[in-house]
Amino acid sequence: MPTWAIALILFVFSYALSLAKWHRRSRGLPLPPGPKAWPFIGNIAHMRKSHPWKSHRELCEIYGEIVNLPAMGQSIMILGSAQVLSELLDKRSAITSDRPQSALIPLAGQTGNFSQLQYGPWWRRHRRAFWQFFFPAASERYRSIQSRSTQVFLRKLLDDPEHVVEHIRYSFTSAIVKIIYGLDVAEKNDQSVAMMEKNLEAGEAFIPGTYYVEFLPFLRYVPAWVPGAGFQKDFAAWRYAAEWVRNVLVEKTKQGMADGGTSQSIVAQLVGKLDEEDPPRAAEDFEIVKNVSFTTYEGGADTTYSTIQTFFVAMALYPDVQKKAQAELDAVIGPNRLPEHSDRADLPYINALVKESLRWAPALPFSLPHRSIEDMEYDGYFIPAGTVLLPNTWACLHDPEAYPDPDRYMPERFLKGGKLNPDVCDPARFAFGYGRRNCPGRYFADASLFLNIAMLLHVFNITPPLDKDGVPEHMELKMTSTTISYPVDLRCTIKPRSEWARQLILANAPQANAETHA
Repeated sequence: MPTWAIALILFVFSYALSLAKWHRRSRGLPLPPGPKAWPFIGNIAHMRKSHPWKSHRELCEIYGEIVNLPAMGQSIMILGSAQVLSELLDKRSAITSDRPQSALIPLAGQTGNFSQLQYGPWWRRHRRAFWQFFFPAASERYRSIQSRSTQVFLRKLLDDPEHVVEHIRYSFTSAIVKIIYGLDVAEKNDQSVAMMEKNLEAGEAFIPGTYYVEFLPFLRYVPAWVPGAGFQKDFAAWRYAAEWVRNVLVEKTKQGMADGGTSQSIVAQLVGKLDEEDPPRAAEDFEIVKNVSFTTYEGGADTTYSTIQTFFVAMALYPDVQKKAQAELDAVIGPNRLPEHSDRADLPYINALVKESLRWAPALPFSLPHRSIEDMEYDGYFIPAGTVLLPNTWACLHDPEAYPDPDRYMPERFLKGGKLNPDVCDPARFAFGYGRRNCPGRYFADASLFLNIAMLLHVFNITPPLDKDGVPEHMELKMTSTTISYPVDLRCTIKPRSEWARQLILANAPQANAETHA
């Protein structure tokens, strides 16, 4: 028998055996539907589309609430409804709480980010270390720091309203660095802020399909000087920033513990619990300290920094909403003081405004991907173990059945009879992740959003930008097509509501550390 005939018989036999194994494994169930996939590269073109959460919602409208989008040999499925998210990521979280382990994680310096860790004992040790400082009651101890940083934010806006993005970054960073490390942040040219911002840029690498090394891991070994390998320079800069944040800030905290300057920080408390009599365990626990502190900043930046920016755009575009919120603040707070956390129960419209800010333009429109660790069936479809599950958070928060007229910024959708309506789905259910991998810092982030929004509206009017003749310019919401999505245009006119508002800002404005930190 000719060699080619033997090879053909072996190929047919191998193919038939593979089909039989697949049929037995899937029990004859089909994969979820999806667009036609090209050989080898699959649906990578869909993964590389701008604002993929919108284009993938269109796919769900065609194929259903779960869409199969294999790419470069990887099984990927889009989860496009609240129902499927609840069924797969919440109710089956024991087998869908893993994270895909891409080559991008070490390349971008994110091995210390415990939100990217595989689901298991090592991840649980990180989660426990973090949670003890950020469960609801524990989060309350940070309110004075949050209040102080927001008051500094108000003063900076009063002095220099043109650089609102930089002021938002400073406000958040100064609070979180003080809480985590016990360190003060300089108002300008602070190295800690610069390194943290550079580290956050690494999120760009995790936009599906942005870097082919995600699907072709061998590309990580291509030298940077090779044409087309310029991505290596990006990754090198991100790794350097990540390691700087993980190591240098923790060492500064340890140094400050000697005179008690940083002894109340989270890092200091975790370091104080290290068991020096068990060196191997102490070394592991110290790695957890560095990873938890590193992740705390990154996790908070996902929602707080982006959502506050979105809030400014919303206020400029919806002056009627701003007036209603300010009327409530005037009635409850009055002109002689700033809002406080303790006022929250008496400010239902402000609470509704916080919810709408989370919903309208979510900071993480695709959330973080999950990965199944076992074969499973859903609604008559087969989902193989190892499948990457992408939750389309944006689509759920723009579902017209749950949120009528979803593109409109309308806090009233969360109110009924002047109180929060419990029958309307809380956007926090989607905005802070799913199942066992939901954000453990969500209570801290929520408190920060409330305080910033309440204080800002109490003392400032936010309106569209003005041209050189003082005429309001056209403004609309456009978001970046990145993992953490931000408004493209944040040009606003920010002015004190009145002289009493100006004096209130000045009377309550603590002086931030103006020195430059190296």
